[in-house]
Amino acid sequence: MAKCSVCGKGIQTGHRISITRSHVSRRANRMWKPNIKKVKINEGGNNKTVKMCTACLRNMKTKQAG
Repeated sequence: MAKCSVCGKGIQTGHRISITRSHVSRRANRMWKPNIKKVKINEGGNNKTVKMCTACLRNMKTKQAG
């Protein structure tokens, strides 16, 4: 499943809206998926592969394995 193991960010659902004239006429279901990457991190001296969103990766919330 596409879910960040650090912050828990996952799939969000909503509607795709088509606008005709001046009012909403139709709604279609849609999903927004987070940008998830597989990253190797060093946790307690052991290297581990986790799924992490790019926002957490950018903020360096965990130490990467080198």
